[in-house]
Amino acid sequence: MARLDTATTPPTPTTAVAGGAGRPAWWRNFGQKYGALAACIVLLLLNCFLTPHFLSFRTLGINLQQMSTTTIVAIGMTLVIGTGGIDLSVGSLMAIAGVVGPLVFLHTANPVLGLILSFLVPLAAMALCGLFNGWLVTRFDIQPIIATLILFIAGRGIAQVLTNGAAQVISSPSFGWIGGGSILGLPVQAYLMLILVAIFALIMAKTTFGRYIQATGGNKEAARLAGIPVKRTTIATYVIVALLAGLAGLIVVSLNADADPSTIGLNVELAAIAAVAIGGTPLMGGQAKVVGTLLGALIVQLIYTALVGNNVPDPVAQVVNAAIILGAVALQRQRQY
Repeated sequence: MARLDTATTPPTPTTAVAGGAGRPAWWRNFGQKYGALAACIVLLLLNCFLTPHFLSFRTLGINLQQMSTTTIVAIGMTLVIGTGGIDLSVGSLMAIAGVVGPLVFLHTANPVLGLILSFLVPLAAMALCGLFNGWLVTRFDIQPIIATLILFIAGRGIAQVLTNGAAQVISSPSFGWIGGGSILGLPVQAYLMLILVAIFALIMAKTTFGRYIQATGGNKEAARLAGIPVKRTTIATYVIVALLAGLAGLIVVSLNADADPSTIGLNVELAAIAAVAIGGTPLMGGQAKVVGTLLGALIVQLIYTALVGNNVPDPVAQVVNAAIILGAVALQRQRQY
């Protein structure tokens, strides 16, 4: 007699589920957990064999320097995306901080006080910008992509108004140390990047605030009913990403000894979102993988190094990065099943 329950037999661990495209479950789980790390290892090996001078200490320093500011911004972007939001204004915020810092430094008589204020004043301004973005999102329930579009457009204009559209030259060794200095042969900003990654990874893994972020992104209404301060949590993430964007802007100006409001932070919001997506943080919210974001930024940097190191034109590198983002989003769609 034929069995009637075969249609309801649960799939075995190696049986594909909906959306799995026939892949075994263990393979999909491995890709979700270790895909970014595996990609980093493969790209490191490819660069070792294909890119001239890749293993030199100087090349290591250059790669760390180039990815540091993007990663610092992407850390904050990870938290915002973890709440189910997004921030398009980070590049413009970098520009504002990048021109305010030199303005304060160059117009303060006492050089020590000027150096301190050149970091405190821009960061205070960034905190206000973050509060403004968070206020728009929580108070008026405006979609984050629209709310942050305001400062995305106006922020760079504000930076250009502050400097009359002209670049500022700042050649102080003390101001330039955070961007151009080094410790044990590696750039200071790389150490700062790693410290921030460690701090925010611990925050997400070990603190109540980290759990609030994930709960807010998972289901705002359920989180609110559970007593989680959804609005305060959301605003806090926008303040954090604004502060980190401001810090990144100051690093860029410090490194270049030049504050050009039209170029500081240009397109960094796209690079930061790409690093977050490649690192495995779902763009719909509910998770915030800070270490994954570091790996995502490293993947982008390693691909760029491989292409540029082998004389591939920069426009081609941009096309490749776009393909990477598409692949990362496609993988995230697989994870929903």
